Amino acid sequence: MDGILILDFGSQYTQLIARKIRELGIYCEILPWNALTQSFTKKFNVKGIVLSGSPFSVRDPEAPKLNLNALPDVPVLGICYGAQLITQALGGLVEPSEKREYGRAQLIEFNKDHPLFEGIKPGTVVWMSHSDSITKLADGARCLARTETIPVAAFEIPERKMLGVQFHPEVYHTEEGDKFLDNFLTLCGCKREWTPGSFVAESIAAIREEVGSDHVVMALSGGVDSTVVATLITKAIGHQLHAIFINNGLLRKNEFQDVLSFYKNFGLSVQGIDASKEFLEALRGIVDPEEKRKIIGKLFYEIFEREAEKLEKVTFLAQGTIYPDVIESVSVAGPSQTIKSHHNVGGLPLQRKLKLLEPLRYLFKDEVRKVGKELGLPDTLLKRHPFPGPGLAIRILGEVTPERIALLQEVDAIFIEELKKFELYDKVWQAFAVLLPVQSVGVMGDERTYESVVALRAVTSRDGMTADWAFLPHDFLARVSSRIVNEVQGVNRVVYDISSKPPATIEWE
Repeated sequence: MDGILILDFGSQYTQLIARKIRELGIYCEILPWNALTQSFTKKFNVKGIVLSGSPFSVRDPEAPKLNLNALPDVPVLGICYGAQLITQALGGLVEPSEKREYGRAQLIEFNKDHPLFEGIKPGTVVWMSHSDSITKLADGARCLARTETIPVAAFEIPERKMLGVQFHPEVYHTEEGDKFLDNFLTLCGCKREWTPGSFVAESIAAIREEVGSDHVVMALSGGVDSTVVATLITKAIGHQLHAIFINNGLLRKNEFQDVLSFYKNFGLSVQGIDASKEFLEALRGIVDPEEKRKIIGKLFYEIFEREAEKLEKVTFLAQGTIYPDVIESVSVAGPSQTIKSHHNVGGLPLQRKLKLLEPLRYLFKDEVRKVGKELGLPDTLLKRHPFPGPGLAIRILGEVTPERIALLQEVDAIFIEELKKFELYDKVWQAFAVLLPVQSVGVMGDERTYESVVALRAVTSRDGMTADWAFLPHDFLARVSSRIVNEVQGVNRVVYDISSKPPATIEWE
């Protein structure tokens, strides 16, 4: 299969490059800039290479450097830092900009006959983010475009099959960014073979070959990733998969029964374990959110391992690891600068005993949903809002008790029900209720009340990394508030969270 290799120099936009290329029907993978090996490039037919941007300046002595002669003989596109890296490595000059460019700029002049600019309209808007500029081109390079403030916005070095652009074609704000990337892929001669259907067919064949007659165990969460993994594996090996769905007592209203029923009706072999009493006992008296997370995670692993060890012939552990989990767990600038260690790529005790099976390891979240659609999963599941692993424990500020869980479940159910009635559910990234550890004075009838306060949270986002609070209609909020205080005993005040991320986070704990 044809593909593009992206060498990551630490840019916040690197994942966007990969997602855009995948959307254009070409497989691609991201690799830290210092991890390129010939053996890796043989994993797929590398037809082109992209050098990402970076938070570094190429003038910084500690900045990542790359031996361009070690690259395969394929077209190379340097983006921002990548373009400056090519320039500096081949004898050009990169200096601090007289006028720094951050944000939108116009290409006021470009070589319209060059394949990279095929179909690009004059004056197109591009997104800049740099404080350095190319002031002297490398030997053999020629300028392809400029803006009002910088003389070299794009260049090529024909003899080395290298292109560089100072702007970011991968971001939404570059008007014709998809077209720029599509033109580069055409230059690379890539076949457009990357589709959800092709992924499903190849994955089913690969799972059958790898697992053979052995058995697989996995934990189901009711979320999109684990459900798609379980469905894909079931399509491949049927009842050789043993799925375990643990009720920690911190799920949404009726979720344990509803999810179990869905799985069984969809033909998945799943065992439901009601461990809610164990979790609630372990959480008694705990108010610190990080301690809650640790207790829940540790107990979940213990219960899952206990149940898994009862099964026979199991040699594989399946997980819903997706590509952002993998990328975020790989260091770009060295082992000491790993972004984070993700729960899906390390830490489960069973990993020491069983082989890992991660069929979604190279998919982004939106691709997982497309694969789920290809597998026949309904939109009601594929479009579900994200739900945290610790469940309602981190949406109950303060101590977690059965009474507080039941109260929050009722409030949350009303909120979600009304979002769907008003056709707002699919327009927000995530929506939920939070139970606050405070009470307020109220009046119901002629009586004074002193009851709980709940906060409603709804955000819009593209990927969850940043988020804006959702501008929900006033009549909708009035309806939800009225239903909550009238139908949920113990609540007399409803507030709406209007904080964005950053500075706030999406979840409260």
